[in-house]
Formats: sequence, structure tokens, C-alpha cells
Amino acid sequence: MPTLQNDLFLRACRRQHVERTPVWMMRQAGRYLPEYRAVRAKSDFLTMVRTPELAAEVTIQPVDLIGVDAAILFSDILVIPEAMGMHLVMEEARGPRFPMPVRSAEQVDALPVVDPDRDLRYVMDAASLVKRHLQGRVPLIGFSGAPWTLAAYMVEGGGTKNFSAIKEMMLDEPATLMALLEKLAVSVRHYLEAQIAAGVDAVQIFDTWGGILAPDHFRKFSLDWIADIVGRMNRGGVPVIVFSKGIHGTLKELSTIGADVVGVDWTVDLAEARELVGDRVALQGNLDPAYLYASPERIRQEVGAVLKKYGDGPGHIFNLGHGILPDVPPDHARAMVRAVGELSPAYHRRG
Repeated sequence: MPTLQNDLFLRACRRQHVERTPVWMMRQAGRYLPEYRAVRAKSDFLTMVRTPELAAEVTIQPVDLIGVDAAILFSDILVIPEAMGMHLVMEEARGPRFPMPVRSAEQVDALPVVDPDRDLRYVMDAASLVKRHLQGRVPLIGFSGAPWTLAAYMVEGGGTKNFSAIKEMMLDEPATLMALLEKLAVSVRHYLEAQIAAGVDAVQIFDTWGGILAPDHFRKFSLDWIADIVGRMNRGGVPVIVFSKGIHGTLKELSTIGADVVGVDWTVDLAEARELVGDRVALQGNLDPAYLYASPERIRQEVGAVLKKYGDGPGHIFNLGHGILPDVPPDHARAMVRAVGELSPAYHRRG
């Protein structure tokens, strides 16, 4: 593969000196871009995910159109449960749904551990294709959902507000849930290792639902399994990012599991987060995604506020505190990226 022309993101992951703060956005390959919607108009979402050429096209769009410093592979966290044999339905109005959720020990026992080279080959083919098309312009990020978040979808059967089914399993049948989490942890680790072998430059573990757990339950049913993945993963020096939404009270613990970067949502004070984690990890975040509805001038002010919160020195990757919202004007996303590029060099002067 060609030498990276822009390695700011990778240097920031490793807390090395950068000339400016790198920036990318979660869900940056998505519906807010008219160019994405043009591709989507001809194919359903899962077809795009499973077709390497289409996945590669929309992965690269934000690099060309928005100017971000890293690409993130276009896919979905729920490809792992699907590869385990669950029927996945994507509905425009309702979101992802599993018509037959996992609710019993017998169902968990019947689930196989994923073989990514066999069951998810299309993801690795997409990663390889993106790397060829990027020609070293920016790094490529691969990703997976965390075991707890994947289990929540599998047990609930889709999105939910109360998480009643998985919390009932957690309290009344913890052995069943732990057996499911163990299979998911092995599957996630193998999946991330396969993406690394296919050429991704970093990987991110998304724990979207970590924040619905009480601290002790978060440690047992989420954090310990993420730590197991990070500790066992054969990553060959590739940085690992962990993003667990809403886990304010356990942020310090999350920084000790061996990941290189911890993502923080917009409800966390970035200065306090930096003080908590010290020099153990880089931090990623954390502009409120809704701020991108504001005027470009106001966005610039908020970008400046985030940069000021982190302060001087290495180890900051600018991002949103969660995914970009689908009706944000692309010009506002570009304004955010431009503001980071113009305002951040002041925080990286040496001497």
C-alpha cells in the first residue's frame, strides 16, 4: 500500500506531535450527503453494505466532499449477529430489527462463533478496495459493535427505550447472557483482526448502549468483555479506539484496558476527561452533533470551545459526541472541519 500522505489521525491516536488536530465524524458516510442518497436511491442499505464497490464508494465520499482526516468503513455493527444466523431486517421508519430475538439458553447455544473470512468476507473485500482507491490519502478505520451493545439488539429484537428483555436476562439468567457475550467477544475479536489483516489502519469498538447500565453492571457485562477483546487482539500495532456512550462514572476505568483512544460523548467535559485519563490514552470527541444545525459562524465558536477544553499538546482527535445527524447541511459539516483546521494549530506549537 502507498505511504500515507496524511497520518495526523494515526499520530494523534498514539499521542504523538501533530501540526493540527485531526478530525473525522462518526456516521460521516451517510444520509446527510446528497451523493450518498444518490447511491442509496438505487440500492437498499444492506445491499450497499454487502457490495464492496458500493461500500467503498460511500466510504470515500466524506474524504472528497468534507475533507476529513480519516475514512471509516461503511458497514453496520449488526452484520455480526446476522453472520451468526439471525435474520436482520432494515426498515426505513423503524430501523434495524431481528424478527426472532434471542431469549433462551437454547438459542444462545445454537449460535455459532463468526468466521469473518467466510461469513463476512464482503467487509474485508470492501476494506481492501477502499485502501486501493484511497491511495494513501488518509487512513481507514474499521469497526465493530461491542458485545453488550450487540447483545442488546439481539435480545431486544431491535431498538428500544426500556431494554426490558436484556435486563431481565441479565438479572434472572446471567449465565445465559454471559454465554452470549462470550461468543460475541470471540466473534468481535476475530472480526477486527480480519479487518486489520485486510489493511485498515485503526479499529473502533462502538458500545452504544454502555450508558444504560449501572456502574457495577457496566463493568461486568460490558467493560470486562471489551477489555478481553483489546487484551487478546492480534492488532500488529494498529490503534484501537473504544467509544462507550454515557459511561461518565467509569471513564477512568475505560482508559486502563489497553485501548489507545477513548471516545467521549458531548455530555462529558473534555477538560475533566483529560484530567481523569491523564497520559494513558488519547481522547476523541466531543462536539454535540446537534450543534451542526447552527450557523457556520456559531459552529466555529463551538469548535473553538472544544479545542480550548482539551488544551495544548497531543492526543486529541476532533469528532462529534455521537454520529452526525441525517439532515445536517453538508456545508455545516465542512464548516466544522475547516474550523478545526484553522483554529487547532495554536494548540500544537512546540517550544
